[in-house]
Amino acid sequence: MHRQVTVFSFSRTYLQHGYIGLTLLLAGLINGCVSEPPFQPFHQPPPAYKGALNSHKAPYNRPYKVRGKTYYPLHSAEGYRERGIASWYGSESGSRTAMGTRFKPGGLSAAHKTLPLPSRVRVTNLRNGLYVDVLVNDRGPFKKGRLIDLSEGAAKKIGLRGQAEVEVRYLENQASINE
Repeated sequence: MHRQVTVFSFSRTYLQHGYIGLTLLLAGLINGCVSEPPFQPFHQPPPAYKGALNSHKAPYNRPYKVRGKTYYPLHSAEGYRERGIASWYGSESGSRTAMGTRFKPGGLSAAHKTLPLPSRVRVTNLRNGLYVDVLVNDRGPFKKGRLIDLSEGAAKKIGLRGQAEVEVRYLENQASINE
């Protein structure tokens, strides 16, 4: 009889452990079902540009050499603001930009030697106060004393004919690739 109590006690212990284990298992499963999904941003870039935005490792954001001079693209344009001479270009219609997209002279784009690609900047003509927001998607200008080259469409918006003194200011996290 004493044996039966031991067996009964032994079985009862296993049953208690089984209930505890089952309860923990169910709690874990239920907790997994109610957890939040991983965060996904509301807006994602089109597939052609995935990973390209603000990617300092992209080929077009690595140091490069033109006419014996090495240029070092910035890792971030945060807080970038500079004054200098702007010019415009348009004869390269249809050729590829540094990012590999087709250049459209009538679009609102620009070329800069060191801003990360792509970057959205505001270019203000200091002679007349007109400004335009452009997508920097190319490298240049490589003429001495020039800060930025604007597409013909962007140049027209700010009244730029030939060259003009401008201010270039980075627009934070607004790089758009729909140009």
